[in-house]
Amino acid sequence: MSLARAIATVGGITMVSRVAGFIRDSLMARILGAGPEADAFFVAFRLPNLFRSLFAEGAFTAAFLPLFKGELHAHGHEGARRLAEEALSIMVTVLLGFSIVMSLAMPGVVAVLATGFTDTPDQFRLAVSLSQVTFSYLTLISLTALLGSILNALGRFGPFAAAPILLNLVQITGLLLCRPLGVPAHWMLAFGVPVAGLAQLVWMVLACRRAGMNLRLRRPRLTPKVKRLFALLAPGILGAGVYQFNLLIGTNLASWLPAGSVSWLQYADRLNQLPMSVIGVAVGTALLPLLSQKVLEGDRDGVREAMSRGLEFAMLLGLPAAAALLVIPGTIIDVVFQGGAFTAAAATGTASALQAYAIGIPAFIAAKVLSAAFFARQDTRAPVRVAVVVLLANIAVSLSLIGPLGHVGLALAPGLTAWLNVGLLAWGLHRRGQLDIDRRFWSRLWRILLAVAGMTAVAYGSAVALRPWFDSTRLPVEAAALLIVITLCMAVYGGLCLLTGAARPAEVKAILRRRAKTAPPLPD
Repeated sequence: MSLARAIATVGGITMVSRVAGFIRDSLMARILGAGPEADAFFVAFRLPNLFRSLFAEGAFTAAFLPLFKGELHAHGHEGARRLAEEALSIMVTVLLGFSIVMSLAMPGVVAVLATGFTDTPDQFRLAVSLSQVTFSYLTLISLTALLGSILNALGRFGPFAAAPILLNLVQITGLLLCRPLGVPAHWMLAFGVPVAGLAQLVWMVLACRRAGMNLRLRRPRLTPKVKRLFALLAPGILGAGVYQFNLLIGTNLASWLPAGSVSWLQYADRLNQLPMSVIGVAVGTALLPLLSQKVLEGDRDGVREAMSRGLEFAMLLGLPAAAALLVIPGTIIDVVFQGGAFTAAAATGTASALQAYAIGIPAFIAAKVLSAAFFARQDTRAPVRVAVVVLLANIAVSLSLIGPLGHVGLALAPGLTAWLNVGLLAWGLHRRGQLDIDRRFWSRLWRILLAVAGMTAVAYGSAVALRPWFDSTRLPVEAAALLIVITLCMAVYGGLCLLTGAARPAEVKAILRRRAKTAPPLPD
C-alpha cells in the first residue's frame, strides 16, 4: 500500500470516528453542559484519553512496530508472532496489577491532576469516583494497541483506525439512555469508557484472527526482546505524548479557574483534535511502517521520499484546518455545541480556547512525521530529551499566561510549545544527517500557503455573509449555513491547490484510483 493510500485509508476512517465524536460531544454539551459535574467528568476522562493517545496513537506503536517489522524481516511470521505473544503476556500481568494499584491510589492521583478541586470536597470526591471507573480502560486500550500495531505492520490499517468509533457509539448510546433510565449523564459516560474499551479489544482480536495472527497467552517471561521493547517504550511515552502531557498541565491549572474552565478547554480540544487526529495520526500511522521498512533495507532515497511526502501531506491538510479554526471558531462552536445546558457564555469561552489551540495544529502534525524518523531507527531517547525541554517550556508559558489570559493562556501554551517541539526535532535530525527533505516539498510549501490565504478569505467572508443564518435559533438553519461555508472553503482550497500547483490532478486521481495490495492471510 502506498503512503498516500495508507494516509487516505486511516484518515478517512478516522474522519468517520470524529464525525461520531462530534455527535457525542454535541449531545454531551447539551445534556452535561459545562458545570462542576462536567469538570469532574472531564478530569476523569483525561486519564483514559491520555493513555489512548500514548498507546493507541503514540508511544507503544512507535516502540513495538519497528521491532515487529524487524522480526518479520529477520525471522518471518513465526518469529514476529512469538515476539507479540511474549509482549502480550507481560502486558496483561503488569497492566492488571498497575490498574488495581492506581484505582486504590486515585484520590492522590486526582489531587495531582486537578489540585484546585481539593477546595471543593464534593467535586473532588466525584472526580475520584469517576476516575476509578474510567481507569480500567488503560489495560483494554493497551492490549488493543498491541494488536493494532501488529495489523499496521502487516499493512492492514483499517481495523485499528476504526476502533475509536466504538467508543463514540457507546457513549452516544449512553447519553441517549441516561434520561429514560434516570442515570446522571456523567455516570453513564464514565461507565461507557471501559465498556467501549472491551468492545475495541474484541474487535481487534477478531481482526487479528482474520489476518492469521491468532495470539495465545504465554507464561510471562522477560526475554531480551521484551526487555528491548520496554526499554524503547519508557522514554517513548514522554517523547510521543508531549502534547497530551501539556494538556494535563492545562487541566490542572484550569481547576483553579472559575467553574467551567476545564470543560471549555475540553470541548475546544475535542474540535482541535479533529485535524490533529484525522491528519496527524493518519500520517504518522501510515509513515512509520514504511520508514521502518526503508531503514531496514538501507534505502536512503526511499527514506527521503517518504519523509518529504509525509511533511507535504501534513502541510497540505494541516494548514487549512488551522486557518479555518483561527478565523471562524465562534461560528463552529455555536453550531456544534450551543444549546440546552451549554450557554452562550460557555460557547464564548470555548471558542477563544479553540482559537488558541489551533495555532499548534500544523506543528503537531509535522512533529508526527519528524518523530517517525527517530522511531523507525528504534531511537526513542532523542525525542524524549526534546519532550523534557518542551514540557518545561509549556509549564513556564502556562504560568506566565494564566494570569493575563486565564483559560485562553492555558490553550495557547501547548500551541506555542508545539512549534518549539518541531524545531528541536528537526535540529536533532539535522545534526545526525537524517533531515533529508527533497526540493519538491519546499516548492510545494509556498504554493500551499497561497491556497490557504485564499481559502481563509473565503471562510471569513462567507461566515459574515451568512451571519443572519447563524443568528437563527433553529439548529437546522445554522447547520446548513456551516455546511455551506465548509463546502465553499473546500472547493476554493482544492481549486487554488490545482491552480498554483500545490497538488497535481494526476496525484489526486492516483490516490482515488489506486487499490491497496492486501497481503494474503498469514498461516495459523
